[in-house]
Amino acid sequence: MAIAREIDDRLGIGQSLNNLGIVYDAQGNSKAAINYYEQHLKIAQEIKDYSGVSAAYGNLGVAYYNLKDYAKAIDYHNQRLVIARKINDRLGEGQSLNNLGLSYYKLGNLSESAKNLYASVEVWESIRGKLGNNDKYKVSIFDEQAGTYRALQKVLIVQNKITEALEIAERGRARAFVELLASKLSDNPNEQLSAPPNIEQIKQIASAQNATLVQYSIIYDSSKTGGKLQLKESELYIWVIKPTGEVTFRKSDLKPLWQKENTELAELVTKSRFSIGARGRGIKVIPNSDNISTSEKNLKQLHELLIKPIADLLPTNENEKVIFIPQDSLFLVPFPALIDSNNKFLIQKHTILTSPAIQVLSLTQKQKQKVTLKGALVVGNPTMSPDVTKKFSLSPLPGAEKEAIEIGKMLNTQPLLTNKATKAQVLQKMPSARIIHLATHGLIDDIKNLGVPGAVVLAPDSKDNGLLTSSEILDLKLGAELIVLSACDTGVGKLTGDGVIGLSRSLITAGTPSVIVTLWKIPDDSSKILMTDFYRNLEQNPGKAVALRKAMLNTMKTYPEPGDWAAFTLIGEAQ
Repeated sequence: MAIAREIDDRLGIGQSLNNLGIVYDAQGNSKAAINYYEQHLKIAQEIKDYSGVSAAYGNLGVAYYNLKDYAKAIDYHNQRLVIARKINDRLGEGQSLNNLGLSYYKLGNLSESAKNLYASVEVWESIRGKLGNNDKYKVSIFDEQAGTYRALQKVLIVQNKITEALEIAERGRARAFVELLASKLSDNPNEQLSAPPNIEQIKQIASAQNATLVQYSIIYDSSKTGGKLQLKESELYIWVIKPTGEVTFRKSDLKPLWQKENTELAELVTKSRFSIGARGRGIKVIPNSDNISTSEKNLKQLHELLIKPIADLLPTNENEKVIFIPQDSLFLVPFPALIDSNNKFLIQKHTILTSPAIQVLSLTQKQKQKVTLKGALVVGNPTMSPDVTKKFSLSPLPGAEKEAIEIGKMLNTQPLLTNKATKAQVLQKMPSARIIHLATHGLIDDIKNLGVPGAVVLAPDSKDNGLLTSSEILDLKLGAELIVLSACDTGVGKLTGDGVIGLSRSLITAGTPSVIVTLWKIPDDSSKILMTDFYRNLEQNPGKAVALRKAMLNTMKTYPEPGDWAAFTLIGEAQ
């Protein structure tokens, strides 16, 4: 600001005043912030800097909201809305409508709140629509917009509009993924496969899947900590949609997590994974008794929050499917290992799988109908390039090699092992295989900095280091019915408002309706037993979800610790 004043840069002075206001507001001193915003507004009006006027009005609205003067906040956000529309600032328009919705909610005017939040959603969706097929930008912008969808769910639930809130919960997740998947699936450019589903279509998807769908939504509240306003998890919304079309809503209170235990849901999920022993393939860790008791406590607490509120709504027949649609950190929950008050694992009572969104299930079902291939591709323990081994501290996987040999016999195919499992060979065989089984290391790093983390480690050749990345998989055209990544951390990736960006998303987008991935680094020995048992079950044709459940229950007999068997998760089609 000193420099701007010295050179009489009025625009620069105004922007500096605005930025000072933002800093004071972030520190919890909204009264000081208002003083700077008002100075910025005066300069912006004098020099006819309309985008500056718009920003000043918006920031004044936020500051008065923080001071709980909601009527004044509404006045300023309305003034910003008028200018944003006048100068065709769609971002400013969306933000103003969102902030008006939040302010009206605080005043108890629910209908006006919902009206503005719905209008904000329309603006966000029109902005994303202009991004065409740019998946990376759509994911990035959606992270900025997700709060509006959550706020609208909250307003609708207070009004007891259960199904409308479910529609918004579904509309507010995995949109970039759905659009990407729909564009790959459609032969007709005018076919609309990606419009968000209404409640009747959601019920039809549950019926077509013949499964109970469980959709989670994490809701936040602003809370003052050390004088600053912070967003804190307040509630977990849970919808259960039965195959009959019956929709039930329940919720969990998340506030005690941070009020009494000084933790958050994401932290609890991470602790539960660590306590059951996130370990590397080929490395066997004997858990100590302290770890076992901690893991039980964490898994029981997650069951209490995620399952107990809806336990009476889940099917009593253990072979009937339950499809979890998680959000944010819940994508990393080891659902099969959650423990109820009778010390039963969830997998002992239910057949479980997951999906990033309800609508993804209707698209994977369309993918499955297109599968015509017959062959199989099995890869085990690829010889790794020294550079890759050193950089990522990877060790050979003799158990994965035995696993691949055994599964190759079951699927009547010669597996690609050690130095034969080059990336070139695997890429050549992938498009013609109905079942693809990759028993190797998986990485969760964004190898090429393309915004799509994850890679499968294969053998190198003279042209390549052997890493098959998520971004490369995204560009493949696969016709496989099932891909199994019997590797480390293959279900993990970058958590965004659009779901997990990583290997599983890339494989489904490339054309595969069912993907089995792992949520942590799996032990070599138990993985071999579980995977061979899975294919043995699959030969009897009970469906992939039932086959995986039976394999887990069988592995549990020899390896009772959940860290040995609960990492595998089926995403997409169960049959």
